[in-house]
Amino acid sequence: MKYVIVIPDGCADEPLEALAGRTPLQAANLPAMDSIANAGMTGVADNTPANFPAGSEVANLCLLGYDPNLYFTGRAPLEAAAAGIQLGAQDCAIRCNMVTIEDQIMVDFTAGHVSTEESDAILQTLSDELLRPDGPLAGLSGFDSLASRLEFVTGVSYRNLLLVRGDNACPCPITDGTRSRAPHDLTDLPVVDDFPRGPGSDLLVALMNASADSLRQHPVNTKRVEDGKRPVTHIWLWGTGGAPGLPTFQDRFGIRGVMITAVDLLRGIGSLAGFDRIEVDGATGYLDTNYAGKGAAALKAWDEYDLVCVHIEAPDEASHEGRHEAKIEALEQIDRHIVGPIWEKVRGSDDARMLVLPDHPTFCRTKKHTHGPVPFVLAGSGVSSDAADKYDEVTADQVGQNIGDGWLLMDHLIVGS
Repeated sequence: MKYVIVIPDGCADEPLEALAGRTPLQAANLPAMDSIANAGMTGVADNTPANFPAGSEVANLCLLGYDPNLYFTGRAPLEAAAAGIQLGAQDCAIRCNMVTIEDQIMVDFTAGHVSTEESDAILQTLSDELLRPDGPLAGLSGFDSLASRLEFVTGVSYRNLLLVRGDNACPCPITDGTRSRAPHDLTDLPVVDDFPRGPGSDLLVALMNASADSLRQHPVNTKRVEDGKRPVTHIWLWGTGGAPGLPTFQDRFGIRGVMITAVDLLRGIGSLAGFDRIEVDGATGYLDTNYAGKGAAALKAWDEYDLVCVHIEAPDEASHEGRHEAKIEALEQIDRHIVGPIWEKVRGSDDARMLVLPDHPTFCRTKKHTHGPVPFVLAGSGVSSDAADKYDEVTADQVGQNIGDGWLLMDHLIVGS
């Protein structure tokens, strides 16, 4: 049996006045997704348990069949796995966003989608200036012993990491009790009450505040302002956690998988799940991503792997920017260039199944991830058709099955699980 999962990140939404009371999924022209709904089974699943933040880290673990109550330790460790970083038992990884904060308002959690090269230059400066023993954090409780154990790691664009290496002699101050807000949940909101809290937060807050001084006249920012772009005013530290331990898909289901994505979070989850990875030229994790390239890569991987997972970040990015028309365009591109060609392959096979669903809802109105069920559609070998003929939130809720906890959906996809 062959399996394909397509994840249009954050595509679930609420009815919008600008769309005459429709959601972007309802307003978009999605012939391939509607065809799958007509041929297969629809429903809703909840990938965002109420006791966890409504973020991609928890939601994508759930979507791929991992109960976060058992396996989630934090977002940053998942992204560290994408970079091949091994975390020890006393180590901690922390997500490090490049952000733009003006007058204590989170103006842009991406700092104008700063480039990877610019982020790398900024992190090198912060490492040189902030992590030295005689730097601006000298005298902070515990910093002297930790300074040599802190490391900035460049990721992709605004998404980067800070590592804290601990041992028995110098334990990491960041623990399960350390809490921080995701910057994309603070868009256009004051940040003053949302700095990290709990154990080790004094270190994180000090680094965030000190970064503002280092970045004020940074050459990267000088050039960005000259070019009419937003500067990186701060780093924002969040998503802390220690080493996760996930059983692989090979161990769980006896199948070999591959992940196609432009986002480190999904690369990391895929790596921990034992998936190989395919990098697609022009895949950006943004609205300008190479949709056709991802679709072509999935078809090319068909013969080599038992399961192909394609993740597309674009709908989520459009939601975070509050751009419903861009979200519709992203959905139509996904349908045309990814879902359509793959569905043709699946329905032409006697031994294949295809699942389409987002990880979580992301509302254009609020520009945030939110809790709640998402629509799914599953079709292919051995899957009975229900009464649905469209793929959207309303149809899935009214016609389809309610799976409940999202991590149970994988058992419906994989035969014999």
